[in-house]
Amino acid sequence: MQKNLCVRRFLGFLLVMLSCLSCSSELDFDQTNQLKLEPVLVGNLTYFEVKATDFVDTGSGQLLVDVQNFTPFKDAFLRDNLRRIDLHFEIENTIPRAFSINMVLLDNNKMPVYEIPILVPASNGTTVKVTVNDFFEGQKLESVQQMMQVGFVVQMQPGTPLNATSFGALKLRSSATLYMEIK
Repeated sequence: MQKNLCVRRFLGFLLVMLSCLSCSSELDFDQTNQLKLEPVLVGNLTYFEVKATDFVDTGSGQLLVDVQNFTPFKDAFLRDNLRRIDLHFEIENTIPRAFSINMVLLDNNKMPVYEIPILVPASNGTTVKVTVNDFFEGQKLESVQQMMQVGFVVQMQPGTPLNATSFGALKLRSSATLYMEIK
């Protein structure tokens, strides 16, 4: 609310300054009340690379890649003006095994708020690429705004066992696009 008031005051000041320089018609200062900004922000979310040999000693074939604090929604300005989030994932697999990757969004009590499962086929000697998009609006967006941490669990699917000389890697890159509406 306070930022919106500051924006209106600044625009009002700017209009007054321009009116001093202008010799044409009267200015309608009430137009600032109808101002609506719709910025779109794009940024990297996370990245990881897991080598085939990282799965040798896990026994279960499951590997918790990373859990990171992720608290952008603590900011009231972002929470109040955010209208949509698009998440984009790109996965490359050069390991001759299939994987399931589960991105888990956790709340303050480390309870899952939302999960994004991603299935990645085994490599047959070439790089396998998988692209996944997920979109958050309305109620789905409200539940994701409870997120405080993000984690990735990688599960190797059944197949030929890996060993210390196994080759290849599993790479994940992700980005987020935030759509805002500021009035």
